[in-house]
Amino acid sequence: MLKDFLNDSTISLQNPETSTNYQNQEGFPHIVIDNFLLPEQAEQAWQAFPEVNDEIWTNWLHYNEKKYGLTKREAIPDPIGSIIDQLNSKEFVSWLSDVTGIKNLIADTNLEGGGLHQTPHGGFLNIHADFTAHPHKRHWRRRVNVLIYMNKDWKPEYGGQLELWTRDMKRSFNKIIPLFNRCVIFNTDKDTFHGHPDPLTCPEGMTRRSIALYYFTEEKLPLKNATNYQARPNDSLVKSVLIFLDKNLLSVYNAVKGILGINDEFVSKMLKFISRK
Repeated sequence: MLKDFLNDSTISLQNPETSTNYQNQEGFPHIVIDNFLLPEQAEQAWQAFPEVNDEIWTNWLHYNEKKYGLTKREAIPDPIGSIIDQLNSKEFVSWLSDVTGIKNLIADTNLEGGGLHQTPHGGFLNIHADFTAHPHKRHWRRRVNVLIYMNKDWKPEYGGQLELWTRDMKRSFNKIIPLFNRCVIFNTDKDTFHGHPDPLTCPEGMTRRSIALYYFTEEKLPLKNATNYQARPNDSLVKSVLIFLDKNLLSVYNAVKGILGINDEFVSKMLKFISRK
């Protein structure tokens, strides 16, 4: 039950006023919730968060991002796995629908692109709008992201702030420090741009950690866009061109992934195998 995982103050956000405030935020609908999980749940999740291990982590290493993901539910240790299961439950999805005002949300228990994320020193994620349709569920449209940060003693000078950008990509309207047990919920659409594009300056061996869960609605003809990376207004011409080229290569990859029914974990393993030859 939610009361076994979430703070009472978090659960109490399930009301019409919160939904109205969420939808009327600057830029695009979003909310930041501190102390999202019960303290004991957050502490246990932090203690259990696995180190980057090439055997279980997927490498997302290309021009537009440098980070790692763990999307295989059975490889995610408890109590993190229990938290993920609870946040994919009907009870939580109903809570999320009330907060966001989006009816009939569906949890992705396969964790496509979600699960656990970990970004090392020097890592980054360029500004982007997320893929808009599930690669393996043809009628699923992506609607909401839930990110829970697992970073104790994170200092602003380490970077890693989640930047939210206006839909026209002219300016950043919010920069959210990824503090421990802080949750960010926001709509995902073709132009809800976000990321942390500057390389992390945290100490070597320290990583930016988060639990990432995505929610969908079912539609007859959902909009199908691959992850749409964008250059910032002050980025150089060379960087802007490289962002564009990498984005288009990823668009082709995303299409092939849907056709062949493969996932990022499979491709990551293939690349590791080839690199050992």
